[in-house]
Order: sequence, then structure tokens, then C-alpha cells
Amino acid sequence: MLPNAKLSTPSINAHPSSHSPWFLGLELATDQLRACVIDENLELVGVESVDFDTELGEYSTTGGIFTTPGEAYTTPVEMWIKGLDAILLKLHRNYDVARIKAIGGSAQHALVWWKSTPLPSLSSLDPHLALHTHFPSPSFSLPNTPTAQDTSAHAHALAIEALLGGPDAMASRVGTCAQASLVAAQLLRVREAWPQEVWGRTGRIQVASAFLSSLICGKWVPMAEAEACATGLWVHGANGQQGYWDERVLDIVGGSQEEGRRVRGWLGEVDVSGGGRKVGTVSRYLVERFGFDPEAIVTPFTSDYLASYLSCILSNDHSTGATAVLQFGPMDMFLTPAAHYTPSRMYSLYPHPAQDPREKRRYIAVLTSRNADVPRALVRDMYTKSWSAFDRLVAIVPPGGSIGLDDKLFSFWHLQADSYPYSRVKGIFRFESGVKVSEFRDLRANPRCLIESQVLAFRIRWMAIVANGVQGITTTANGEGGAASSVAPNPFASLGLSFNPYVSAPLPRRIICTGAAANFPSVANLVGDVFDAAIYVPASQVDSAQMVGNAHRNAPAKGYFSRASIGGAMIGRWVWGREQNGPSSASNSGRGSPSWGSSSVSSLTSSPVISSPGTSSLTGTFEDEMRRLHARRWTMSGGVWARTNVNPPVTSVNPSATSSPVPPVMVIGGMPANQVGIATGATPTPTPSTPTVTSGLSFSQRVPGLSVFEEKDYEINQRGMYSNSMSSMATMSSINSMSSMGSMSTNVTTPDMSLFNPGSGATTPGSVKDANNPSSGSSGAQPASANVPSASTLTPVFALPLPSPSLNPHSGLTPTSTTSYEDDLHLAQLGLAKVAEPDTDAFMTYAAIVGEYARLDGVVVRGT
Repeated sequence: MLPNAKLSTPSINAHPSSHSPWFLGLELATDQLRACVIDENLELVGVESVDFDTELGEYSTTGGIFTTPGEAYTTPVEMWIKGLDAILLKLHRNYDVARIKAIGGSAQHALVWWKSTPLPSLSSLDPHLALHTHFPSPSFSLPNTPTAQDTSAHAHALAIEALLGGPDAMASRVGTCAQASLVAAQLLRVREAWPQEVWGRTGRIQVASAFLSSLICGKWVPMAEAEACATGLWVHGANGQQGYWDERVLDIVGGSQEEGRRVRGWLGEVDVSGGGRKVGTVSRYLVERFGFDPEAIVTPFTSDYLASYLSCILSNDHSTGATAVLQFGPMDMFLTPAAHYTPSRMYSLYPHPAQDPREKRRYIAVLTSRNADVPRALVRDMYTKSWSAFDRLVAIVPPGGSIGLDDKLFSFWHLQADSYPYSRVKGIFRFESGVKVSEFRDLRANPRCLIESQVLAFRIRWMAIVANGVQGITTTANGEGGAASSVAPNPFASLGLSFNPYVSAPLPRRIICTGAAANFPSVANLVGDVFDAAIYVPASQVDSAQMVGNAHRNAPAKGYFSRASIGGAMIGRWVWGREQNGPSSASNSGRGSPSWGSSSVSSLTSSPVISSPGTSSLTGTFEDEMRRLHARRWTMSGGVWARTNVNPPVTSVNPSATSSPVPPVMVIGGMPANQVGIATGATPTPTPSTPTVTSGLSFSQRVPGLSVFEEKDYEINQRGMYSNSMSSMATMSSINSMSSMGSMSTNVTTPDMSLFNPGSGATTPGSVKDANNPSSGSSGAQPASANVPSASTLTPVFALPLPSPSLNPHSGLTPTSTTSYEDDLHLAQLGLAKVAEPDTDAFMTYAAIVGEYARLDGVVVRGT
């Protein structure tokens, strides 16, 4: 379709005529722009996406970004706008967008640099013209903006931290210590390192979430306070105080008081109302061009990782143990609810982005690690060439890399500059039996030692959250709950630990894992072992991972929604419900929320800080409302899992198999529902003897003769940092300048992948028989059977059966606790599938090495 043409009447495909409301969630990710449509019961209606590399190939991005020397990762802002054009067009063509009553969303942590020259009015755009024609690349003083992965401003972040008095002083002042992705650091770098005209021609800067929201609303939308707290420029107003931009940091960034005031003007106002009310309605442009309802509201947009966190619907009630979310990705993030604002250099604190201003303030504590997907991809490339082999090595290598107690192996991969305490640490560090080595004698230990290091780091840093009391839980030095007066001496202080590693009470009882690494059974089990916690993965991700070649990707398979997009849709549903009048509508139709009326929601003002109304009693939170709606959907459906995708049914079968019809089976995470343990009201379907391939509407069909999925050798890193063609030698040469690498020893054990597939021979590339290269190795090797898994095939996680509230008295088994069953059942209602159980013995094994890990980590940090 030509960009300069008004769209025709929307076409409606595959959706029944109905007036029930829909809710749209948008996610501006690094590699894609994604959309998710749900109904008022949170049931999935539709999914759309625009892939920047393939659908907007004219920008020549890789993983949605450009990489340049100096650890700079940037992306074209015009590409985002053209992507928004494209996804709105897809929604217009495939759905009745007039039924969308609220739009929520999220975006990656990045900045948009608007020019100071006159721009078209957001409220009066010509609906005959495509959106990107109104705002071409010259509209921005920095057309290619740094993304969250960019670390080129790390030195500038450290400079700001030093001027503020160090990491502790900076954290107590602005809630976070030095990080390369801070807006403050990015601003300082542009002023000092870019041509002066870039700074001089800037008239406004926006975080990406506010930018996207502004285009949807047709007016300038302020950033939310959670976003402001991530800039390194904002002083949060805890204890009822008003937040404000820090003049000292502004002056540092601007270089003078005058320029600091100018930067203050660029940043604009901040919405501190809590995210529980609309910021406006959809623009006239969206109404006239795409057919949106002019009364459809737009809710506050937030960061993608916070929207993903909200979609998991964590409870603030720690009576049954804390719950946390572990997001694997280009940056690993560990998030948990927090009740108090007590900032620290060890973690970041953000206001909860969806709360009523009258309720007690809630927060989210976040631990981050930049050294995440990149080291995992590098270790895969160096030692296995196969994600399946990577997964199996992690699974079979003993904890600590060896069976013995005194010869444990530890590795620390710091390829990118990170925040405290790794601000000045860079390189690869390995220790064997407490001695620094350039390489392990047994190369097979590298994948497991890497994952252990990444997870153990989060466990140790988690204790800083516990010690500061931000969760509202009091613990003793031994890690047991109790009053402050009962604190006992810590028996492990001599090991440099401030906690008892053998006590699991302070650790989260449940961890919800997302991202590609969570699809690996070995990784999910290892996380559970380190934390002594049950591991859950969203059902949509478990199902998406069953799709051929998608187990290694952070992006969901086609037809599956992302966590951040559905999180945005949930916020839209919540705010829209609050706009409805009367508690009766909430109880009768599911609309609205008890005691939440539109009369209590004040409109935005034009003041620099959007203030909150007075405090009053309020029942219910965002999480309470989402649980109520999920429970309502569960009851109405007769206990059926929510839809995970909108793919059409799978019809292909093995031609050599029988042609007898195979009835569809309700599944969750690729497993038939009767195996998962949820009664659907129908006669249980016999357990299939072959794996299932998930299909549309949460159904699957068995494919006779299919025993494994073929791995396409995808990189786990989908952000363009490493390409599929990168060889081990090329990877090594790219980091051989690091002082910690040393020379690679040749006197090491070559990984013997035949251990994983007895009788098939080694499968490491270049070995006797390479599964990816049939011509390699012995000419007498027999071809593997079609039903024998090859070493290059990764079998992703599957949902575990729910525990039964009562077992057959003649089974001889010990009954499982009803509390565990009810807990898992409630999480199943939320669309979360258990994939790993806690293992106390494994936890105790890791507890025994936590002290040595912490000691060596200190050695790495000190550089001694």
C-alpha cells in the first residue's frame, strides 16, 4: 500500500462479531515491535510482530541494532516509527481495532533525541500520510540512538559516580550507582564525545516508552517515575515526599548550571501518580487512519523488563516465601517485590509501575548482569558448536566442575563493563583448586561453570536485598526469620560471608524464569538447585520453545506473545477497569474493580511533576485484579489452561505412519493436560508415546515417528553481537587482547560428546564423527537411526505434572501437601508451568561452595 493513502475500512478475519472489549499491548524490543491483543478475561485474541531485520531490511540492522567500535550499540529511531506504521497496519487488516478499549505498552531502555527545530504537531497529523513520513530521520538530532546494550558511556558513568562521592553516595542520592545505560551517562557522553552541533540542536529528549506512548496518544506524554529512577538523574520522593530532578547531576551532565537547566527542560515532567490512570486517549490520527475507537484510552508505558515482570503477577505476600523473576537475555535481570525504598549500590529500586496513588507505595528490586547471553554464546561457540551439547554438558558435569570437594572449578566471564562491584573488571578468569589457570584441564567443565557463576552471583547479591530489609522481612544472621533482637552470630563470617549459605529461608521459594536460557532443562534445574526453589516458566514460552529452532531464541515463535506485550495489555485492562463506574459491573461482567470508579481518577495536569491525590483506604492492587480475572477465566473455561498462541493447527504427519486420525489434545508446555494434572472435565486422553508439537489455540497433534526436533544451530544471542558464522578461532581472536586470557593450553581434555549418545561416536565439530557434517570422521560409520536423538538437537523444558492433593492409599507413596498443590494450581491459573522441583541435596552441595565462590569473586574484583 502506498504511504500517502488513507486506509480502507478495517477487515475482520477469524473473529466473531461481538461487542466485548479488547486490550492491546505493544512492546518496542530491540529486534522487533510486538503487539498482543487480549479480551476482558485476559484470554489471548491475537498476536502480531514486525521484525526489524527482515521486514525493514532497508535499515540493514542485525538484531535490530548497529554495532560500532568502542562497544557502541545503536538503533535508528526512524525504523521504530516505520515499524509502528507496519504493526498498526497489520492490526487494522486482521482485527476489528474499534473493539480495542485500552492500549498499554513498553519499550527498551533507550533515548530519543528530538531536534529543537519546529516539528509537526502530534495532535494534527495528516491521516493520509504514513507516520514515518511525518517524522523522518532529520527530525532527530541523534538519528541512531544508543540501546540498553551500549556500554560506550561506561567511563562517563564512573565519572559521574566519582563526582558524587562514590557508589554508595550515588545510590543513596539517585537510587542507583554507575551503569553504562544510565541516561545521565549517555547525555554526558554525547556532550563530550559527539560533535557540538548534536548537543546544540537538541530540543527534547524522551525515553523510548514515553516516545512510543506519545505517538499513540498524539501528544507529549511524560515519562513514568519508574523510568525516571532509571536515569541516574532523579531523586525519588520516598516517605510521602515529592520526587525531583537532581540539580547536581544535571550540572555535571550539562557542564554548567545554565546547561543543566537546559537539560532539565529537555527531560520535561515526570508522572509520579503510580500508573493507575490513563495518560490520554488514542490520537485522531489512529482513529481516522486505522479505525480505532476515539474513546480508547492509553495507559502509562513502562520499560520492557518491568512490563515482563508485571505479566508474571507476583504476590507481595511473603508468608509462603518470596517469589522472584529471573529474566535471561542480553542482560540477565533478577526482580522481586519490595516494600521499602532503601537504595543500595548492590541493586536498583524502582517504583511499581502499576499502582494506585492511594495505596502504600510498592517497589521492585532489580539485580542486573550485562555478561549474560554474550558469554553463553561465546562458550557455546568455543567448546560445543551446539546448544544441545551445551545443555548436556551443563547437565552431566558435577556441581563445581568436579566430584571432589577440594578441587572445584570456578570461572568468571566479564566481557563487558558492568555495574558495582564489577565496574573495573574485564576479562575471563578461571580458577582450579583455588589457583588461577588460563584454561581448565577438562574443557567440558566450561559451560556448567559459566552458568553456575552467573546464578551464584545472583544468589549472593540477593542476600543484600534481604539484609537491607527492602522486602519487609526480618531475618537473623543465620538467615532465619525473626525479630532484630534475635540476631545470632554468623558462623560463616570467617569465610567472608554475611549469611549462612546452608539456610534457604531467605531465598525465594519460587522463581519464574523467562528468556531463551530458561528453555534449557539443565539451566532451569541448576537455578532451582542453587536457590532451593521451584522453577516456573510461562506456559506461552514453554509452548513456543517446542517450535522447531525456537528453543534458542529470546524472541517468541510466530503466533506467540511476548511477556512484555501481554504485560502492557494487562495494564491496559487494569486501568480501563478502573475507569468503569460502580462495583456492580466488576462482579457482574468482570469489568472494573471493586470500589474503583472513574470519579476517583484525576486527570493529568501541566505541572512539571504530576502529583498524586490524597491517600485513602483502597482494597485491591494490580496483582489482585489480574488474579481475580485469571481465576474468573479459569472457572468459566472449566479449568482449562489459557491460550498460548494463535497459530493454525499443525497438520503435517510422517507419511510412513498410519493415517488413523489423531484427536487434538489440550496441552500446556507441549504436555497433554491430563499429564500436567489439570482436570478439563473431559475423559483423559491416553498419554501419547511420541512427543507433541504444539499448535494453535493451545492444542497439539501427535506426529507419528517424530522423536526430536531438528536444531538449526541458532545463536542464543539475538541482538546481533555474534553471528552464526563466527568460528571458535574468530571468537578467540576477538578477545585475545584481554590480559586475563593468557595462552590456550593444548594439554587439555577434548570434550567427548559420545558420552551423551553411546555408540554414536563423538559429535564435537571436527571430531571422529560430526553429526552436523556426515562426511567427517570414519567412512565406516553407520548413519544414526531417525529415532535416535542427534547431539545437535536440544529438547527444551516441559511442564511437570502438578502434585495431587491426595494419592491412592494403596500406592505406597507419601501424600503431597495440599498447600503445594494449591500453590501450583494458582500459578497454573496465571499461565505459569512448573519445570523444575527444588532439590535439597543439590542445594546443600552448592551451599558448600558458596564461600569459595565469594572468595574468588573478591579476588577478581580486587584484581589480585
